[in-house]
Amino acid sequence: MLKKKLSILLIISGIIWIIGTTYFLSQYTPSPMILHLKWIIELSYILTIGWLFYSFISQARALNKSKEAEERLYTLIHSMVDCVIFKDGEGKWLEANTFGLKLFQLEHVDFKGKKDSELAEFSHFYKETLNYCEVSDEETWLNGGITHVEEVVPMPDGSSKTFDTIKVPLFHSDNSRKGLVIIGRDITERKHTEDLLNISIQKYRSLFEYNPEIVYMTDLSGVITKVNPQLQLVTGYSAKQAVGKNIANFVPKHVKMIVEHSISNIINGQTSQSYEMEVNHKKGNTITLQCTSLPIIVNNQIEGIISYAKDVTLLRQTEERLRRTEKLSIVGELAASVAHEIRNPLTSLIGFVQLLQMESEKHQFYHKIMLEELNRINHITGELLLLAKPQQVVFKKINLYKIVFDVISLLQPDANSQNVQLKFLSMLQEYWMDGEPNQLKQLFINIIKNAIDASGNNGEVTVYLDSKLDGQISISVKDQGCGISEKRLEKIGEPFYSSKDKGTGLGLTVSFKIVQSHSGSIEFKSEINKGTEVLILLPITNKESPELAREEIGFS
Repeated sequence: MLKKKLSILLIISGIIWIIGTTYFLSQYTPSPMILHLKWIIELSYILTIGWLFYSFISQARALNKSKEAEERLYTLIHSMVDCVIFKDGEGKWLEANTFGLKLFQLEHVDFKGKKDSELAEFSHFYKETLNYCEVSDEETWLNGGITHVEEVVPMPDGSSKTFDTIKVPLFHSDNSRKGLVIIGRDITERKHTEDLLNISIQKYRSLFEYNPEIVYMTDLSGVITKVNPQLQLVTGYSAKQAVGKNIANFVPKHVKMIVEHSISNIINGQTSQSYEMEVNHKKGNTITLQCTSLPIIVNNQIEGIISYAKDVTLLRQTEERLRRTEKLSIVGELAASVAHEIRNPLTSLIGFVQLLQMESEKHQFYHKIMLEELNRINHITGELLLLAKPQQVVFKKINLYKIVFDVISLLQPDANSQNVQLKFLSMLQEYWMDGEPNQLKQLFINIIKNAIDASGNNGEVTVYLDSKLDGQISISVKDQGCGISEKRLEKIGEPFYSSKDKGTGLGLTVSFKIVQSHSGSIEFKSEINKGTEVLILLPITNKESPELAREEIGFS
């Protein structure tokens, strides 16, 4: 159409130019110059027509390109799955894509030139939403820059959709409002996925952070990457102190092989590993953990190891006490049958040896040795009977200072004979408690006698008596002797276990029972070649009155 108009215009202008110039030349121009002027006029005509044609063609092309660009933009915004709306500086709608019109139920409304509040009258369901759009737009204008917000739009079916909306304000050079571009993307599914992921993360965090067991993660080389707070409650080490360090730093040398073997098995394809390991507590003591390790698999590849550790220290100690109790029960049954069978013939033998000793002086040396050995057998039998036969004991008010003092006086000659210095230190001279005097004497004789025997020549044994703030009396027996190995310390108190050549292994067993019967505790601390300390704690007052308190010592 444009080309047709241009052609007609050029023909008419050409006819006018030719007629006009011919008439002008014939009337006003001399004959010799007409030919030259015709050439000049024709050339001018051609140039003028060419320039006009080029101008019209350029404008036509520009107009066509503008229309093509407009058509492309129109096609683009209407094919978008986002809501796209163009508004002018006054908030009037200039253009909106199909998605936006359908969203606000404005498909059949002449929206151009209308504000949101005006369009709200055509969409009853979205009236409130459209009215709020004007408020939101004003906030964008006042902000003066691109605004990024999440908006929840209700749906007619009762559900809602979440849109990630970007509003871009456009300004004239004088900062007056020019237009507003609004693009909203439906992110409902993404938000739903994010919510599910967040719930999953919270569940995982609860399972990890609040698990009553220690939960820790390591890489494939054993380096700790994450731990839960239970680690500090059980081991004393905080997460900051543990993360980044190899788990081998927290276990004794003999346990490292167990940990390394477990990691190796998981790397080689085993789904789980269960084992127990001893861990060094921050305070220095050793605790026992029951562990289960599982692989962390990401994209079918083992990325690390997650382990659960339960503190079973008390459980193992209880089991050990039960084993000891079972042993003591067996000892009691054995002692009951053996002691009675031994004592009757033993009494006869002692009597006859004493008779021979009185009648003949020739073999006094042999008689003496025989009596000593028979008395030793009798002493062992007495200890067996003490274990075998429950004895009724009456507790009464006693001064523990006097009992310890009497025992030290009794053992002083023995200490002198072994060239051992025996010291007794006490803050007071009266420490009253409810107890059985003979049993407590037996307890202190056993403990102090062992300390004297372990001290050797020129040794020193210190007995220290004091009271503690928690209502207990502390009796400490300390020597500077050979000490006790860690392995032997574990067996202290077991029946028939003794490091002495002629020891029966029953003295400390009886001592442990005496302490237990008095509701006390006994603890051994020792280092090889540095000595041993035995700490006994006894309550100042029993729960029961002295007159009514009764206790049975024995295992039958």
